[in-house]
Amino acid sequence: MALSGAYYPGGVTIRLYDTSARQIRDFAPLTPGCVSIYLCGATVQAAPHIGHIRSGLNFDIMRRWFAYRGYDVTFIRNVTDIDDKIIRKAADQNRPWWSIGYENERAFNDAYDALGCLPPTYEPRATGHITEMVEMMRGLIERGHAYEADGNVYFDVRSLPGYLALSNQDLDDLRQPDEGASGKRDPRDFAMWKAAKPGEPSWEAPWGRGRPGWHLECSAMAHKYLGEEFDIHGGGIDLIFPHHENEIAQAKGFGDAFARYWVHNAWVTMSGEKMSKSLGNSVLVSEMVKAWRPVVLRYYLGTPHYRSTIEYSEESLREAESAYARIEGFVQRVTELAGQAVEPAAEVPPAFAEAMDDDLGVPQALAIVHTTVRQGNSALAADDKDAAVARLAEVRAMLGVLGLDPLAPHWAGEQEQGEDLRHVVDSLVRLVLDQREAARARKDWSTADAIRDQLGQSGLVIEDGPQGPRWSLGSR
Repeated sequence: MALSGAYYPGGVTIRLYDTSARQIRDFAPLTPGCVSIYLCGATVQAAPHIGHIRSGLNFDIMRRWFAYRGYDVTFIRNVTDIDDKIIRKAADQNRPWWSIGYENERAFNDAYDALGCLPPTYEPRATGHITEMVEMMRGLIERGHAYEADGNVYFDVRSLPGYLALSNQDLDDLRQPDEGASGKRDPRDFAMWKAAKPGEPSWEAPWGRGRPGWHLECSAMAHKYLGEEFDIHGGGIDLIFPHHENEIAQAKGFGDAFARYWVHNAWVTMSGEKMSKSLGNSVLVSEMVKAWRPVVLRYYLGTPHYRSTIEYSEESLREAESAYARIEGFVQRVTELAGQAVEPAAEVPPAFAEAMDDDLGVPQALAIVHTTVRQGNSALAADDKDAAVARLAEVRAMLGVLGLDPLAPHWAGEQEQGEDLRHVVDSLVRLVLDQREAARARKDWSTADAIRDQLGQSGLVIEDGPQGPRWSLGSR
């Protein structure tokens, strides 16, 4: 899906919080008019929960905003289809390791698609890039940054000045995660290649059969698809160490400048803890889309600021559902009034753009959306068709950037699925509303109010306007 919009190369600067600088920085692309983004994607040992998908949503919004501002975006999101967890899961289930990975890779792609994420430019798998990883390890050994031991290859963390700058740790206090490998010169060194074990998948390498370590794949794939230097590297805050720190070490040891900006999204938590399969507190996307409309999930996960933690709760989801219903109701009313689709405005309102330019300030930008909706509703109440249509055009332009436009093809299909049911419900509600109008006509206000209240208890919101009463779904 192509996005287009205003681009102001001389007057507008997008600003992003750079984890490596620990401050918001003006974004200056490596190549004018282009932006290259590498996002650490799925490790496919299990189906995705909403915490996994939040990262994809946040960077989808980033990508859309860069595209709106006129940038040509190259967006890489990798798939980790081999690691310790996948191998353990395969052994526990007595299944081939690749069937575990493929099944869950499809589940991730289904989740991304359900929530309206644009497909990446390229989505490379780790197992498809063993040759590039071997080449990188060979170069690191030649440069004195890595060594072979017992068929394993390790990165010598003391060989690279500046190691741990991203996570701001002291090397003397460092504790690498236990990798179960042998032959390290220093316990702080990390594995890039793990010697083959009986029954485990392995590939040929100069040091003997084995498989790649988790960190090596991203350094090698970023180099292949984005070159020695690129603009933005993204991922969740839990990846800062060890994953991103070790990616940097490998890439810079190999001679790459690597990423110019590091952008990290916060967690989705439950009872104050990171959502995690291992903690048993995860909410699978496949289950959530059965209980909630996918566009509501996108609104819920995508509209808080990407650096803010989301504490999962049913109440928050109901609030998101109600907020989106107000937007959707306005869009529907004006579309009916106009008698045809109202195209998005060529440009978003300046206040919306200002918020998005400032470190992707989606909450502030969304406030502009709701303000514009209220202005549009006031225009409808005043029977000012031209003003209402103008506000809808602005609303559609803003929602398009956020991936939330109810008239966009992705979500329009969702609406069409419920049209038959809506017609049935509309006929039934109209019978009740006719009774209410009859009560109002004879000035039986208590009966009219009682009918409205009963409808409200059923989850319907009744609004009186110049064209008569309308109903819409309220919060649950």
